[in-house]
Amino acid sequence: MNEANKKNMQLEETIVCSLYRFVKLNNHEALREPLLKLLQKLQVKGSLLLAHEGLNGTIAGSREAINQVIVFLKKDGRFDGLQIKESKTNTSPFKRTKVKVKKEIVTMGRPDIDPQHYAGEYVKPEDWNDLVSDPNVVVIDTRNEYEIAVGSFDGAVNPQTTTFREFPLFAKTLNLHKSTKVAMYCTGGIRCEKSTAYLKSLGFDNVYHLEGGILKYLEETPEDNSLWKGECFVFDDRVTVNHQLHQGSYDQCHACRTPISQKDKQSPYFTEGISCHHCYKNLTEKRRKRLQERQKQVRLARQRGDSHIGSDASEAHRSLKVKKLKRKVMQRNESG
Repeated sequence: MNEANKKNMQLEETIVCSLYRFVKLNNHEALREPLLKLLQKLQVKGSLLLAHEGLNGTIAGSREAINQVIVFLKKDGRFDGLQIKESKTNTSPFKRTKVKVKKEIVTMGRPDIDPQHYAGEYVKPEDWNDLVSDPNVVVIDTRNEYEIAVGSFDGAVNPQTTTFREFPLFAKTLNLHKSTKVAMYCTGGIRCEKSTAYLKSLGFDNVYHLEGGILKYLEETPEDNSLWKGECFVFDDRVTVNHQLHQGSYDQCHACRTPISQKDKQSPYFTEGISCHHCYKNLTEKRRKRLQERQKQVRLARQRGDSHIGSDASEAHRSLKVKKLKRKVMQRNESG
């Protein structure tokens, strides 16, 4: 590959940046507008969440644009210690730019839990293998069932949750002595901040969590030394990433959002955009028709060379009608 091609690849490279910080933000609503304007100006896609307890999100853009966002945040001293994980891709895994105000930056349904002061003890990626290899340590995966299905650490306890809101109920059922060493992990570290804080609120004394989450572990741990098995689910269009943090082998069912493999697509229950073997039996006729219409709009958008963003089909359709109307008006003016 010549130098010109290398430079072109570097120019096209998109940085995917996950970041969070638990910190008291008394004016988090006021941060929304300037942050949104900055992201839009820099053409950065993705979502950021603001709440009284801090900031969380994943964004994607050029190297320079991401740097500017980080500089903007760090100018506010409250974001010192911002947790940042990055990976690279050739195209943005997001279609929109959003900054939302929420009650929690990661929804566990317990805004009273204070991870800033009561979270478990951080374990760096290079020390994680030794900790979880100790037979006296109970390892808990704090993610949801569909995430765990595509990859995990061997021997980790699966809470069998469908949303993070269910984690407190699982934690209350743990039949462990309060002095037991518990090591917890999640995708990027943020859910562990809350889940370890919650476990400590239940009286557990020795609670640890993987600093930076699975993504940081994959970034810093050579694959030959890694205890990770499978791929890692991410909340963007890549669906999963492999050990090199490149886009993985999974797609996603657009009906139930469950990760699906190429083998899963061979199932008679799989219809693109409508169902897969996970959700086929629970699909009502009303929802099936709605998904069929959505998929029709997706195909039409592809044929036009437009992007179709989720439930924006009707908006895309209206936009197309406006464009056609404008062309007709121009044609009448030119002929008149």
